[in-house]
Order: sequence, then structure tokens, then C-alpha cells
Amino acid sequence: MTEESAATVAGDEREARRSVFKRALSRPEFGSLVGAIAVLTFFSWRADTFLTARGLANVLDPSATLGIMAVAVGLLMIGGEFDLSAGVMVGATATMFALLTADAGLNIWLAMAISLAFAVLIGLFNGFMVLKTRLPSFIVTLGTLFMILGANVGLTRLITDTVIVSGVGNVPGFDFPFKIFAANPVGQFRITVVWWIVMTALATWVLLRTSFGNWIFGVGGDAQAARSVGVPVAFTKLMLFVYVSVSAWLVGMMNTFRLASASVSTGIGQEFEFIIAAVIGGCLLTGGYGSAIGAAIGALIFGMVRQGIVLSGWDSDWFFLFLGVMLLIAALINQIVRKKAEEARS
Repeated sequence: MTEESAATVAGDEREARRSVFKRALSRPEFGSLVGAIAVLTFFSWRADTFLTARGLANVLDPSATLGIMAVAVGLLMIGGEFDLSAGVMVGATATMFALLTADAGLNIWLAMAISLAFAVLIGLFNGFMVLKTRLPSFIVTLGTLFMILGANVGLTRLITDTVIVSGVGNVPGFDFPFKIFAANPVGQFRITVVWWIVMTALATWVLLRTSFGNWIFGVGGDAQAARSVGVPVAFTKLMLFVYVSVSAWLVGMMNTFRLASASVSTGIGQEFEFIIAAVIGGCLLTGGYGSAIGAAIGALIFGMVRQGIVLSGWDSDWFFLFLGVMLLIAALINQIVRKKAEEARS
């Protein structure tokens, strides 16, 4: 091999290595993955019990339910919209199910179907209102949040004279859905982690391998341009709102079967945690950019920081300081990654 040909081969190899790095850097979840490794390394050093089975279970358990919602909210954000009613919907679907079973004596599966139908209707309502009124989804879903919260608290207190519905564990047929939604099939690890992985994988496949995924990116990037090339903008946005509400129902069922009760306060305020996890995972507030895997990693970082602070023996009040710092760093990294991605395409 001549020196010239050897140099050419070496140059090609270096270019290949650079292109692999550029492709990785252009991925929305790149920054969150680096952040997750950094957080894992830091708290593993600070707390000896962080990487034990119990420590990891305590991290993954809250991360799973947060991650399911973060993935759904993340896809909606990629589609250019927000849903501030997502948090209160977790509690509303749970209390509806608990009231139908523990208080009204309805069949457990029928009660689940009714609460699921309620979630679908709320998702359709949010999407319909956003599309027809053309008001920002932030305002529309904020109104939905207060309406659902008020109705949930008022009706629950009217029926039970309290804000907590207990006795779900005594409902006939409780054991089988408990295994589906809340059991510990592997040691201390709950089945919610499996749900989290499956939902993230499914959302990733839809986003990257289907026409509907292309529609999501299209309506989030430029809805008018997407409409002009035949993308069903209204249908796409409606389905994304429904997806968020159904995910809230799923998490509501997980919480209810785990605790054998439901509280109207469940999920209140968590809508911002869902959005923060999605942003940390690489989803832009402006829409059209992000990934389901990134949102799931953002939820994992959330869980690691929360549990790591406890295991390190620090005051839990510092959690929000860490959360604010992570949010700002993630926003900056996302901006850099998007610029690199645009440069790579050009």
C-alpha cells in the first residue's frame, strides 16, 4: 500500500469516527445521557447504598411513573403543545375508579373501562378546545386542570365526606389487576419499571419508524407547512392529547392498586415535573424536536437526584436547587445540540 493510499484510508477512518460522534451529538437525548452518567457517578461516590438493589429500586420506582408521563408529555411537546392537566388527571382517574369500585360496588374491570373512557374524553376535549379556539394549549389545559380538580375534590367529599377513597384492596377481583399494575415480580423492583420500558420503546418506535411519528415532528415544527403537504394536523394533535390523558389513567391505576386507595391530591403540581423531565431529556419548549428516550432519561435523572440526596444524608430541601440547576443546564445543552444537529444536516 502506498503512502498516499494509506493516508486516504486513515483519513476515511478518522472521518467515519467523526461522523459517528456527530451523529451521537445530534441526537436529542445525548445531553441527558451524559447528565445521567454524571449524576449516577456522583451519587454512587457520595452514597455507598446508591447502587445496591434497594437503592436502585428506590430510584426506579418513582422514576417509572414519572417516566411514563414524561414520555407522553414529551411527545406532545414535540407536537408543539402542552398539557397542564396531566398531573391532576392522575388523581382524577384514580379517585373515579376508587369511587366506582369501593363505594358504588361496580365490577373492577368495568370501573377501569369507565375511568379510561373518561381519560379519553378529557384528552379529546383538550385537543378540540385547542384546535377550535386557537388559544394556547397552556391556557386551555390550565382551565381544564382547575375544572377537573374542583370537580374531583367536590364530588369526592360530597360522596365520602373525605378526600381519600380507601377500601379498594377489599374489592372482589383486586389481586389480578394488582399483579398487572403494582406487583413486585423481581425482588424489590415493581412492574411499573417494565411498563416504563415498554411505553418508552413503543413511543420511540412510533416517533422514529411510523408516519404518525413524522406527523408529530411536522406539526410541532411548522403546523401550517405540515398541513400544506397533507399532514392531518388536527388528528395528530388530538391523538397526542388523548395519549397524555390515557398515560395519566395508567399511572393512576398503578398508584391506586399499589396503595389500595386513591386521594384527590395525587398528581397535583406534577405536571411541571413531567415537563421538566421532558426538557431535561432534550425536548424543546418550542416543539418539533426531542425524543421519547430522552424524556425517559430525564425522568431517571429526576429520580436519581431525589433519591441520591436522601441517601447522601442531605436536607431534601436542596432538591429543588438541583432541579433548577439541571433545568438550566439541560436547556443550554439542548440549544447547543440542536445547533449541531442543524449543522450536521446542512
